[in-house]
Amino acid sequence: MCTPKLEMMFLTKETLKQESSEFENPDKTNSILCNEALHYAPDTMHLDHTPMKYIRVNFHFMNSTDSANNLYGQKALDYAQSLLFYANHSLNENYKMFLPPNNNTPVLPTQYRYVLYSQPNIEGDNGVYSHFDDDLYFFVRVGKHRNLADKRVINLYNVGEDTILNLFIMPHHPDSAASPTYRAEGTGIALGNSVKIAGLTDSKEPIWNFKGLVNHEIGHVLGLSHTWQYNDGCDDTPNHPNCWNITTNAPCNTQTSNNVMDYNSRQHAWSPCQIGRVHRHLSDENNRARRTLIPNWCTLHDDRHIIIKDTIHWKGEKDLEGHLTIEDGGVLKISCRVSIPEHGKITVKPGGTLILNQCHLHNSCGKTWTGIEIQTLKKKSGQVTSRGNIRLENMENKIVLE
Repeated sequence: MCTPKLEMMFLTKETLKQESSEFENPDKTNSILCNEALHYAPDTMHLDHTPMKYIRVNFHFMNSTDSANNLYGQKALDYAQSLLFYANHSLNENYKMFLPPNNNTPVLPTQYRYVLYSQPNIEGDNGVYSHFDDDLYFFVRVGKHRNLADKRVINLYNVGEDTILNLFIMPHHPDSAASPTYRAEGTGIALGNSVKIAGLTDSKEPIWNFKGLVNHEIGHVLGLSHTWQYNDGCDDTPNHPNCWNITTNAPCNTQTSNNVMDYNSRQHAWSPCQIGRVHRHLSDENNRARRTLIPNWCTLHDDRHIIIKDTIHWKGEKDLEGHLTIEDGGVLKISCRVSIPEHGKITVKPGGTLILNQCHLHNSCGKTWTGIEIQTLKKKSGQVTSRGNIRLENMENKIVLE
Protein backbone atom coordinates (compact mmCIF):
# COMPACT_ATOMS: atom_id res chain seq x y z
CA MET A 1 0.00 0.00 0.00
CA CYS A 2 1.34 3.43 -0.95
CA THR A 3 1.81 6.02 1.76
CA PRO A 4 -0.21 9.17 0.97
CA LYS A 5 2.07 11.96 -0.18
CA LEU A 6 1.90 15.36 1.46
CA GLU A 7 1.52 18.02 -1.22
CA MET A 8 2.71 21.58 -0.67
CA MET A 9 2.11 24.71 -2.71
CA PHE A 10 2.25 28.42 -2.06
CA LEU A 11 -0.93 30.45 -1.94
CA THR A 12 -2.08 31.90 -5.24
CA LYS A 13 -4.96 34.12 -6.22
CA GLU A 14 -6.78 31.03 -7.46
CA THR A 15 -6.41 29.11 -4.18
CA LEU A 16 -7.34 32.10 -2.02
CA LYS A 17 -11.01 32.08 -1.11
CA GLN A 18 -12.08 35.74 -1.26
CA GLU A 19 -15.12 36.95 0.65
CA SER A 20 -16.68 40.30 1.39
CA SER A 21 -16.04 41.86 4.78
CA GLU A 22 -18.48 40.99 7.53
CA PHE A 23 -18.62 44.68 8.50
CA GLU A 24 -20.50 47.54 6.85
CA ASN A 25 -17.49 49.85 7.24
CA PRO A 26 -14.52 47.46 7.46
CA ASP A 27 -11.80 50.13 7.46
CA LYS A 28 -13.33 51.95 10.43
CA THR A 29 -14.17 48.73 12.28
CA ASN A 30 -10.67 47.31 11.93
CA SER A 31 -9.11 50.63 12.90
CA ILE A 32 -11.09 50.57 16.15
CA LEU A 33 -10.29 46.89 16.66
CA CYS A 34 -6.55 47.35 16.15
CA ASN A 35 -6.43 50.38 18.45
CA GLU A 36 -7.98 48.72 21.52
CA ALA A 37 -5.34 48.45 24.26
CA LEU A 38 -6.64 45.19 25.73
CA HIS A 39 -6.16 43.49 22.36
CA TYR A 40 -2.42 43.89 22.96
CA ALA A 41 -2.40 42.49 26.49
CA PRO A 42 -0.47 39.19 26.62
CA ASP A 43 -2.57 36.03 26.51
CA THR A 44 -1.24 33.82 29.29
CA MET A 45 -2.54 30.74 27.45
CA HIS A 46 -0.47 31.71 24.40
CA LEU A 47 2.34 33.85 25.77
CA ASP A 48 4.52 33.16 22.73
CA HIS A 49 2.05 35.21 20.66
CA THR A 50 3.44 38.31 22.43
CA PRO A 51 7.23 38.01 22.17
CA MET A 52 9.31 39.76 24.82
CA LYS A 53 10.24 43.30 23.77
CA TYR A 54 13.67 44.70 24.68
CA ILE A 55 14.08 48.47 25.02
CA ARG A 56 17.55 49.92 24.47
CA VAL A 57 18.59 52.36 27.20
CA ASN A 58 21.70 54.30 28.12
CA PHE A 59 22.63 56.47 31.10
CA HIS A 60 24.07 59.97 31.43
CA PHE A 61 25.44 60.97 34.83
CA MET A 62 25.47 64.77 34.91
CA ASN A 63 28.15 66.31 37.10
CA SER A 64 29.83 69.61 37.89
CA THR A 65 33.31 70.27 36.50
CA ASP A 66 34.84 69.57 39.90
CA SER A 67 33.18 66.07 39.76
CA ALA A 68 31.75 66.61 43.26
CA ASN A 69 28.04 66.24 42.51
CA ASN A 70 27.53 62.81 40.94
CA LEU A 71 29.04 59.42 40.27
CA TYR A 72 31.40 58.79 37.37
CA GLY A 73 33.57 56.01 35.98
CA GLN A 74 33.12 52.51 37.39
CA LYS A 75 30.83 53.70 40.18
CA ALA A 76 28.44 55.20 37.63
CA LEU A 77 28.49 51.99 35.59
CA ASP A 78 27.82 49.86 38.68
CA TYR A 79 24.95 52.13 39.73
CA ALA A 80 23.34 52.06 36.27
CA GLN A 81 23.56 48.29 36.02
CA SER A 82 22.06 47.84 39.49
CA LEU A 83 19.24 50.30 38.79
CA LEU A 84 18.35 48.45 35.57
CA PHE A 85 18.45 45.13 37.40
CA TYR A 86 15.91 46.29 39.99
CA ALA A 87 13.68 48.00 37.41
CA ASN A 88 13.64 44.82 35.30
CA HIS A 89 12.96 42.77 38.43
CA SER A 90 9.74 44.74 38.98
CA LEU A 91 8.77 44.26 35.34
CA ASN A 92 9.34 40.54 35.77
CA GLU A 93 7.39 40.19 39.01
CA ASN A 94 4.32 42.45 38.50
CA TYR A 95 2.15 42.49 41.60
CA LYS A 96 -1.60 42.29 42.01
CA MET A 97 -3.32 45.69 42.01
CA PHE A 98 -4.36 47.06 45.41
CA LEU A 99 -7.26 48.97 43.85
CA PRO A 100 -10.13 48.71 43.70
CA PRO A 101 -10.34 46.84 47.03
CA ASN A 102 -11.07 43.11 46.66
CA ASN A 103 -10.55 43.34 42.90
CA ASN A 104 -10.23 40.42 40.50
CA THR A 105 -7.99 42.26 38.05
CA PRO A 106 -5.73 39.71 36.34
CA VAL A 107 -1.98 39.88 36.91
CA LEU A 108 -0.32 39.56 33.50
CA PRO A 109 3.33 39.35 32.49
CA THR A 110 4.54 42.70 31.19
CA GLN A 111 6.56 41.19 28.32
CA TYR A 112 9.07 44.03 28.05
CA ARG A 113 12.49 44.67 29.56
CA TYR A 114 15.34 47.17 29.42
CA VAL A 115 18.78 46.45 27.98
CA LEU A 116 21.83 48.65 28.63
CA TYR A 117 22.91 49.50 25.10
CA SER A 118 26.30 50.71 23.91
CA GLN A 119 27.10 52.14 20.51
CA PRO A 120 28.44 49.41 18.22
CA ASN A 121 31.93 49.79 16.78
CA ILE A 122 32.94 52.40 19.36
CA GLU A 123 35.72 51.04 21.53
CA GLY A 124 35.16 51.44 25.25
CA ASP A 125 31.50 52.44 24.94
CA ASN A 126 29.44 50.75 27.66
CA GLY A 127 26.25 52.78 27.42
CA VAL A 128 27.03 54.82 30.55
CA TYR A 129 28.35 58.35 30.07
CA SER A 130 29.60 61.03 32.45
CA HIS A 131 29.28 64.70 31.55
CA PHE A 132 30.85 67.59 33.45
CA ASP A 133 28.97 70.84 32.83
CA ASP A 134 28.46 73.52 35.48
CA ASP A 135 25.58 75.06 33.54
CA LEU A 136 23.52 71.95 32.85
CA TYR A 137 24.35 69.26 35.41
CA PHE A 138 21.62 70.10 37.95
CA PHE A 139 17.85 69.63 38.27
CA VAL A 140 15.49 72.23 39.76
CA ARG A 141 11.89 71.11 40.09
CA VAL A 142 10.21 74.33 41.34
CA GLY A 143 10.85 78.04 41.61
CA LYS A 144 12.20 80.78 39.37
CA HIS A 145 15.04 78.60 38.07
CA ARG A 146 12.89 75.54 37.48
CA ASN A 147 14.40 73.50 34.63
CA LEU A 148 12.71 70.11 34.76
CA ALA A 149 11.21 70.53 31.26
CA ASP A 150 14.33 72.19 29.81
CA LYS A 151 15.68 69.95 27.02
CA ARG A 152 19.05 71.66 26.56
CA VAL A 153 20.93 68.96 28.45
CA ILE A 154 19.20 66.30 26.34
CA ASN A 155 19.82 68.09 23.07
CA LEU A 156 23.51 68.53 23.89
CA TYR A 157 24.40 65.16 25.42
CA ASN A 158 21.95 62.54 24.14
CA VAL A 159 23.43 59.54 22.36
CA GLY A 160 21.26 57.96 19.67
CA GLU A 161 17.98 59.30 21.06
CA ASP A 162 16.18 58.23 17.88
CA THR A 163 16.83 54.55 18.70
CA ILE A 164 17.92 54.52 22.36
CA LEU A 165 16.01 55.66 25.43
CA ASN A 166 18.36 58.09 27.20
CA LEU A 167 18.21 58.32 31.01
CA PHE A 168 19.79 61.44 32.52
CA ILE A 169 20.74 61.01 36.18
CA MET A 170 20.97 64.50 37.65
CA PRO A 171 21.50 65.86 41.16
CA HIS A 172 19.28 68.53 42.61
CA HIS A 173 21.01 71.90 42.56
CA PRO A 174 23.03 72.28 45.80
CA ASP A 175 21.47 75.69 46.53
CA SER A 176 17.96 74.29 46.07
CA ALA A 177 18.71 71.22 48.16
CA ALA A 178 19.96 73.46 50.97
CA SER A 179 16.61 75.24 51.21
CA PRO A 180 14.32 73.90 53.98
CA THR A 181 11.29 74.30 51.69
CA TYR A 182 12.73 72.42 48.70
CA ARG A 183 12.01 68.69 48.45
CA ALA A 184 15.22 67.15 47.14
CA GLU A 185 13.63 63.75 46.58
CA GLY A 186 13.44 61.27 43.75
CA THR A 187 11.63 62.86 40.83
CA GLY A 188 11.70 62.89 37.06
CA ILE A 189 10.17 63.86 33.76
CA ALA A 190 9.82 62.13 30.39
CA LEU A 191 10.74 64.25 27.37
CA GLY A 192 10.41 62.46 24.05
CA ASN A 193 12.63 59.37 24.08
CA SER A 194 14.62 60.71 27.02
CA VAL A 195 14.02 60.88 30.76
CA LYS A 196 15.51 63.26 33.33
CA ILE A 197 15.67 61.79 36.85
CA ALA A 198 16.90 63.57 39.98
CA GLY A 199 17.44 62.76 43.62
CA LEU A 200 19.05 59.34 43.19
CA THR A 201 22.80 59.45 43.68
CA ASP A 202 22.56 62.54 45.90
CA SER A 203 20.31 60.72 48.38
CA LYS A 204 21.10 58.16 51.05
CA GLU A 205 18.38 55.78 49.86
CA PRO A 206 19.30 52.35 48.44
CA ILE A 207 19.32 51.92 44.66
CA TRP A 208 16.35 49.56 44.63
CA ASN A 209 14.19 52.27 46.15
CA PHE A 210 14.18 54.09 42.79
CA LYS A 211 13.09 51.21 40.55
CA GLY A 212 9.49 52.43 40.65
CA LEU A 213 10.53 55.95 39.66
CA VAL A 214 12.45 54.62 36.65
CA ASN A 215 9.55 52.42 35.55
CA HIS A 216 7.10 55.28 36.10
CA GLU A 217 8.98 57.78 33.94
CA ILE A 218 9.69 55.24 31.20
CA GLY A 219 6.00 54.37 31.42
CA HIS A 220 5.25 57.89 30.20
CA VAL A 221 7.56 57.35 27.21
CA LEU A 222 5.63 54.15 26.47
CA GLY A 223 2.24 55.87 26.48
CA LEU A 224 1.07 55.55 30.10
CA SER A 225 -0.49 58.36 32.13
CA HIS A 226 -1.11 59.11 35.80
CA THR A 227 -4.15 57.25 37.06
CA TRP A 228 -5.37 58.80 40.30
CA GLN A 229 -7.45 61.80 39.21
CA TYR A 230 -8.14 61.73 35.47
CA ASN A 231 -9.11 59.20 32.83
CA ASP A 232 -5.88 57.53 31.73
CA GLY A 233 -7.62 55.49 29.03
CA CYS A 234 -7.86 52.35 31.16
CA ASP A 235 -10.96 51.13 32.99
CA ASP A 236 -8.90 48.90 35.30
CA THR A 237 -7.01 51.80 36.95
CA PRO A 238 -9.57 53.53 39.21
CA ASN A 239 -9.29 57.09 40.50
CA HIS A 240 -8.20 57.44 44.12
CA PRO A 241 -6.88 60.03 46.64
CA ASN A 242 -3.22 59.39 45.71
CA CYS A 243 -2.04 58.20 49.13
CA TRP A 244 1.69 57.63 49.44
CA ASN A 245 1.36 54.66 51.78
CA ILE A 246 -1.17 52.60 53.72
CA THR A 247 -2.22 54.21 57.01
CA THR A 248 -4.61 53.34 59.81
CA ASN A 249 -6.99 56.18 58.93
CA ALA A 250 -9.33 56.78 56.00
CA PRO A 251 -8.99 57.13 53.11
CA CYS A 252 -5.47 55.74 52.94
CA ASN A 253 -6.33 52.62 54.94
CA THR A 254 -8.26 51.25 51.96
CA GLN A 255 -7.49 53.56 49.02
CA THR A 256 -3.71 53.34 48.65
CA SER A 257 -2.48 52.34 45.22
CA ASN A 258 0.54 50.27 44.25
CA ASN A 259 0.26 51.06 40.54
CA VAL A 260 3.44 52.03 38.74
CA MET A 261 1.87 55.20 37.31
CA ASP A 262 0.71 56.58 40.66
CA TYR A 263 2.82 58.36 43.28
CA ASN A 264 3.12 55.76 46.02
CA SER A 265 5.79 53.92 47.97
CA ARG A 266 5.57 50.72 45.90
CA GLN A 267 4.91 51.39 42.19
CA HIS A 268 5.14 47.70 41.28
CA ALA A 269 1.80 46.86 39.62
CA TRP A 270 0.80 47.14 35.96
CA SER A 271 -2.83 46.54 34.96
CA PRO A 272 -3.79 44.49 31.86
CA CYS A 273 -4.87 47.65 30.05
CA GLN A 274 -1.62 49.44 30.89
CA ILE A 275 0.44 46.52 29.60
CA GLY A 276 -1.73 46.49 26.49
CA ARG A 277 -1.19 50.22 25.96
CA VAL A 278 2.57 49.74 26.17
CA HIS A 279 2.52 46.97 23.57
CA ARG A 280 0.17 48.95 21.35
CA HIS A 281 2.70 51.80 21.33
CA LEU A 282 5.59 49.41 20.71
CA SER A 283 3.68 47.80 17.82
CA ASP A 284 2.81 51.08 16.13
CA GLU A 285 5.24 51.62 13.25
CA ASN A 286 4.75 55.39 13.51
CA ASN A 287 5.38 55.61 17.25
CA ARG A 288 8.76 57.00 18.28
CA ALA A 289 9.02 54.65 21.26
CA ARG A 290 9.04 51.66 18.88
CA ARG A 291 12.38 52.82 17.49
CA THR A 292 14.01 52.15 20.88
CA LEU A 293 13.30 48.42 20.56
CA ILE A 294 15.87 45.84 19.55
CA PRO A 295 14.22 44.68 16.27
CA ASN A 296 14.27 40.95 16.93
CA TRP A 297 11.46 40.53 14.39
CA CYS A 298 13.79 41.29 11.47
CA THR A 299 15.62 37.96 11.75
CA LEU A 300 14.16 34.45 11.73
CA HIS A 301 14.51 32.59 15.04
CA ASP A 302 13.78 28.88 14.64
CA ASP A 303 13.09 28.51 18.37
CA ARG A 304 10.21 31.03 18.24
CA HIS A 305 7.91 29.08 15.95
CA ILE A 306 4.24 29.80 16.75
CA ILE A 307 1.91 26.82 16.30
CA ILE A 308 -1.86 27.35 16.26
CA LYS A 309 -3.87 24.33 17.43
CA ASP A 310 -7.14 25.94 18.57
CA THR A 311 -9.24 28.94 17.51
CA ILE A 312 -7.37 32.24 17.83
CA HIS A 313 -8.20 35.79 16.75
CA TRP A 314 -5.35 38.32 16.56
CA LYS A 315 -7.01 41.71 17.06
CA GLY A 316 -3.79 43.67 17.57
CA GLU A 317 -0.65 44.27 15.56
CA LYS A 318 2.16 41.75 15.97
CA ASP A 319 5.81 41.35 15.04
CA LEU A 320 6.60 37.65 14.85
CA GLU A 321 10.11 36.32 15.34
CA GLY A 322 9.66 32.82 13.91
CA HIS A 323 7.59 30.70 11.53
CA LEU A 324 3.80 30.47 11.91
CA THR A 325 1.95 27.17 11.47
CA ILE A 326 -1.78 26.43 11.66
CA GLU A 327 -2.30 22.77 12.53
CA ASP A 328 -5.18 20.45 11.65
CA GLY A 329 -8.23 21.82 13.50
CA GLY A 330 -6.53 25.13 14.22
CA VAL A 331 -8.13 28.40 13.11
CA LEU A 332 -6.26 31.70 13.05
CA LYS A 333 -8.05 34.93 12.20
CA ILE A 334 -5.78 37.94 11.61
CA SER A 335 -7.41 41.37 11.69
CA CYS A 336 -4.44 43.76 11.96
CA ARG A 337 -0.85 44.22 10.82
CA VAL A 338 1.47 41.23 11.28
CA SER A 339 5.17 41.24 10.43
CA ILE A 340 6.83 37.96 9.41
CA PRO A 341 10.64 37.71 9.84
CA GLU A 342 12.99 37.42 6.89
CA HIS A 343 12.72 33.92 5.34
CA GLY A 344 9.80 33.21 7.67
CA LYS A 345 6.84 31.23 6.43
CA ILE A 346 3.17 30.75 7.22
CA THR A 347 2.15 27.11 6.85
CA VAL A 348 -1.49 25.99 6.77
CA LYS A 349 -1.56 22.25 7.33
CA PRO A 350 -4.33 19.92 6.09
CA GLY A 351 -7.42 20.77 8.14
CA GLY A 352 -6.01 24.12 9.26
CA THR A 353 -7.71 27.45 8.53
CA LEU A 354 -6.23 30.91 8.08
CA ILE A 355 -8.63 33.87 7.84
CA LEU A 356 -7.12 37.13 6.60
CA ASN A 357 -9.59 39.73 7.84
CA GLN A 358 -8.85 43.17 6.41
CA CYS A 359 -5.25 42.64 7.53
CA HIS A 360 -1.72 43.53 6.44
CA LEU A 361 1.02 40.87 6.26
CA HIS A 362 4.55 42.09 5.58
CA ASN A 363 8.10 42.29 6.90
CA SER A 364 8.46 45.41 9.03
CA CYS A 365 12.16 45.66 8.20
CA GLY A 366 11.66 45.82 4.44
CA LYS A 367 13.05 42.34 3.90
CA THR A 368 11.31 39.39 2.27
CA TRP A 369 9.50 36.47 3.84
CA THR A 370 8.76 33.23 2.04
CA GLY A 371 4.97 33.31 1.78
CA ILE A 372 1.91 31.24 2.72
CA GLU A 373 2.27 27.51 2.13
CA ILE A 374 -0.86 25.37 1.83
CA GLN A 375 -0.51 21.66 2.50
CA THR A 376 -2.77 18.88 1.19
CA LEU A 377 -2.99 15.25 2.27
CA LYS A 378 -5.35 13.06 0.26
CA LYS A 379 -8.49 15.20 -0.06
CA LYS A 380 -7.81 17.32 3.01
CA SER A 381 -6.23 20.74 2.47
CA GLY A 382 -5.39 23.83 4.42
CA GLN A 383 -7.80 26.68 3.80
CA VAL A 384 -6.98 30.37 3.39
CA THR A 385 -9.81 32.92 3.24
CA SER A 386 -9.62 36.68 2.78
CA ARG A 387 -12.35 39.05 3.98
CA GLY A 388 -12.39 42.61 2.76
CA ASN A 389 -9.24 44.29 1.49
CA ILE A 390 -5.98 42.67 2.51
CA ARG A 391 -2.37 43.64 1.88
CA LEU A 392 0.29 40.98 1.31
CA GLU A 393 3.73 42.54 0.97
CA ASN A 394 7.41 41.55 0.88
CA MET A 395 6.58 37.95 -0.10
CA GLU A 396 9.04 35.90 -2.15
CA ASN A 397 6.08 33.93 -3.52
CA LYS A 398 3.97 36.92 -4.44
CA ILE A 399 0.22 37.07 -4.92
CA VAL A 400 -1.31 39.67 -7.21
CA LEU A 401 -4.70 40.71 -5.85
CA GLU A 402 -7.15 42.89 -7.75
